[in-house]
Amino acid sequence: MFVVLYACLITAPATCREERINVSIEAAAPTACLMSSQFTIAQWSEEHPQWQVGRWKCVPASRLSRDI
Repeated sequence: MFVVLYACLITAPATCREERINVSIEAAAPTACLMSSQFTIAQWSEEHPQWQVGRWKCVPASRLSRDI
């Protein structure tokens, strides 16, 4: 399972990027991903203070390439 987040530069909001973070949760547990993703996103935000997360979602690895 992956957390896919969309973040934009705070100083240049038109500059955005997609990040994919492997959260090592089975695809059968999307609720677990949703619950743990808040910590994952907070940690990513601390490590990337120049970026602001606008939206995110949990995506099973099997759907990652066609879901994005």
